[in-house]
Amino acid sequence: MNNDFGRISWDHYFLKMAFLASERSTCLRRHIGAVIVMNNQVLSTGYNGACSGIKDCRELGCLREQISSGERHELCRAVHAEQNAIIQAAAHGTAIRGATLYCTHSPCILCAKMIVNAGIKRCYFAEMYSEEAFRDLFNEAGVEYKYIP
Repeated sequence: MNNDFGRISWDHYFLKMAFLASERSTCLRRHIGAVIVMNNQVLSTGYNGACSGIKDCRELGCLREQISSGERHELCRAVHAEQNAIIQAAAHGTAIRGATLYCTHSPCILCAKMIVNAGIKRCYFAEMYSEEAFRDLFNEAGVEYKYIP
């Protein structure tokens, strides 16, 4: 984690930023944050929460409260952190092809598809999500992924 000068690595630096972004989450189940980086420069950030201007789960309750984690994503009010980071980059005209995405958790299959189509080449995460379907997709698409505790 630390180099000879007592500084944290770039990977840990950006993962800490993802955890900071996760503190903005409005999800009652899990706080997730994401940071998209190119050449050690932050391009975009995101966290999981309801669409802009829409009431969130803190106000209305969780629609997926009785549903197992990793199932029925379409019922959730929230946009995932990875999706929000990609959307924010697009909304501001920021190119992310070839970038690295740092996330607090490994991606669900829906986010993995967006990561591949956005041209993101690396996905690093600090915690494993229960769903690991992203692995086959990333392997086939040539997206490097790494668990960094």
